[in-house]
Amino acid sequence: MLIKQRNYRHTDNGKPALSGRIAGFVCLVVLAIAALRGPLAAQAAGPAGGESFFDDFDGFEQSRWQVSDGWVNGDWQNCTWSRQAVTSGDGLLNLHFRRQKNDRRSYICAEIQSREKYGYGAYEIRLRTQKGSGLNAAFFTYTGASQGTVHDEIDVELLLRDTGRVSVNTYVSGRPENGATLDLAHASDAGFTQFAFVWGPDGIDWYVDNRRVHATAGSRALPSTAQKIFASFWGSDTFSDWMGPFADPGGDLVVQIDWIAYTRRGEGCQFAQSVLCAGD
Repeated sequence: MLIKQRNYRHTDNGKPALSGRIAGFVCLVVLAIAALRGPLAAQAAGPAGGESFFDDFDGFEQSRWQVSDGWVNGDWQNCTWSRQAVTSGDGLLNLHFRRQKNDRRSYICAEIQSREKYGYGAYEIRLRTQKGSGLNAAFFTYTGASQGTVHDEIDVELLLRDTGRVSVNTYVSGRPENGATLDLAHASDAGFTQFAFVWGPDGIDWYVDNRRVHATAGSRALPSTAQKIFASFWGSDTFSDWMGPFADPGGDLVVQIDWIAYTRRGEGCQFAQSVLCAGD
């Protein structure tokens, strides 16, 4: 993915400071504990983030998700994020791409993003796409300059010109790392497929239908910053080398999402379909 441009509200969660001898004593205790635990303990804890969840979209959890609405990420995007392009029903979240002229573009497209940031753990989605050249269905995590951080990102992208393949990638401090394009056992428009990545301090593993298909090499750089979770469906008529030449779909195309889940590192199997339960 390219660098995302987002609108965010920032809050200050400052805490009152201790004073005098109490503050000094507390600092000494904290430093002593840190020295005993050492740097490996801090690394294992990982970036702070949200709690585990499994969302089957029987309803739309406003407290968990927000809908991107009314802007575009850059000149290369040929559609405007629109609340109208996100619908739900029958236990599915639907991300739409369709011709609908507005003040920015001739098409509207869909994206949801989590309100919280998340750290090490398992990120999972079950979805079904349709097919269309110049279109991208993505499940990824992201943080960047708009959030006051470095650009870290972990990607699963389905370029719908070829629904028999999936692209995976990371950005680490703005640099692309760990990328690969992989064949799928069945096309993403042929039925629901489960995608996952498990992010930890030692690496990232990607899975399709609970089968590991790619892993980071041990010497490669890794993201280290807590990130928001995104699911999106968008198009471009300038990225033809990557996404294929854009073709007007001639109607409403939909990516159907059955569920999205996150399990914090160390919590193990949380729901039956999870990649973390596959070995049980």
